[in-house]
Amino acid sequence: MNKRTHQDLVMKNGGAKGLDLLCLSHLRWNFVYQRPQHLLSRAAKHQRVFFFEEPFFHDGAAYLELRPEEGGPLVAVPHLPHGLSEAEHNQALRKLLDELLVQQNIKSFISWYYTPMALKFSRHLKPELCVYDCMDQLSHFKGASREIPLLEQELFRKSDLVFTGGQSLYEAKREEHHSVHAFPSSVDVQHFIRARSSIEALPGHPVIKGPKIGYLGVIDERLDIELLDAVARQRPDWNLVMVGPIVKIDPASLPRYSNVHYLGPKTYAELPYCLADWDIAMLPFARNDATRYISPTKTPEYLSAGCRVISTSIRDVVYPYGEKSLVSIADDAATFIACAEAHLAQTPTAREQWLKRVDLFLASQSWDRTFDSMWRLMDKGLERGSSLREATRNIPRYPQPQTHFSAEISGSAKVKSGSSTAGGKIAMAPG
Repeated sequence: MNKRTHQDLVMKNGGAKGLDLLCLSHLRWNFVYQRPQHLLSRAAKHQRVFFFEEPFFHDGAAYLELRPEEGGPLVAVPHLPHGLSEAEHNQALRKLLDELLVQQNIKSFISWYYTPMALKFSRHLKPELCVYDCMDQLSHFKGASREIPLLEQELFRKSDLVFTGGQSLYEAKREEHHSVHAFPSSVDVQHFIRARSSIEALPGHPVIKGPKIGYLGVIDERLDIELLDAVARQRPDWNLVMVGPIVKIDPASLPRYSNVHYLGPKTYAELPYCLADWDIAMLPFARNDATRYISPTKTPEYLSAGCRVISTSIRDVVYPYGEKSLVSIADDAATFIACAEAHLAQTPTAREQWLKRVDLFLASQSWDRTFDSMWRLMDKGLERGSSLREATRNIPRYPQPQTHFSAEISGSAKVKSGSSTAGGKIAMAPG
């Protein structure tokens, strides 16, 4: 009888769902609930998931905060000392990552990347399968590192599968790797459809009288500030409601009128209540490098909530939503105002007909369906395997913990405050 390989055993025990999943992300789990949270929360129902975030900086020693999320992954948050050189920074992250693997007994796993920058401290890992879920063209974002393009090429070489967050991003990446698959933004319809019926207002939510046109999401350099300003000035009887954190831009640069309301971030559970209060939802994105490849998760969420939508001509909104007349497209204030007036005047019969077309389209756009399709591809990737991995199967997977890794930061990693799965800390404590 032929000796069964480790992969044979993995496949027998559930394929991709039989492995741990280690996600390396530039996004924080508790920032905005979006693609990573949808996919990895579903994964956490079947397998152990670890979400390794970018670090916070402080004046103390390096340590790793472990925070279990209900219904989600174990979130690992590095805390590093101020003043590290780049080499020390990456050494510290590698040390904390390796100790996470040891402490949590992570041996056979899938590596799941959201940022190529994570390669700088994780390229030594030997996963059973490597996935790059490319949800954005990060090199085009404000403040992006110049290293991203070269590191992304390295990540393409390392990855077994590449997923993209939209069709336009797929077209930009499909020649870079042998196995690229488009998975545009999906939606949990049942979560948002509650906004179509009468639901109570959020406690403490301000009462805003008059027509309300709202936006959910990060408020940053991707928004068309001039468009928002013009609409607010020309229609003072309308309210523009902005829900989300303000990042990477000066808040003083945003329109400041009595009919523009900045309500700050809301939890994912609160979003249907916000949408239920709106007459129209909007996607007022600028047309620039940062938005060239975006596929806004908000589009199907707005539609599930029964909101009429006005968007600028973002390609992954125009196709398919605009061409199917599910979303109105407007790049200037005059067109935006005309679309809004038409939506506000819509008859109940016209709205019902529109909602039928919306629901027919959304029936194939669920996160459950996307998750299942991704994991089937991952199962096939495991079945194919890799001659390189088979050749190196018996090489020690992780380096043994070292006593010192730099002159400034020393000691071996230790678990503080009891069990790490109860929110403990892995710390670089003095040896």
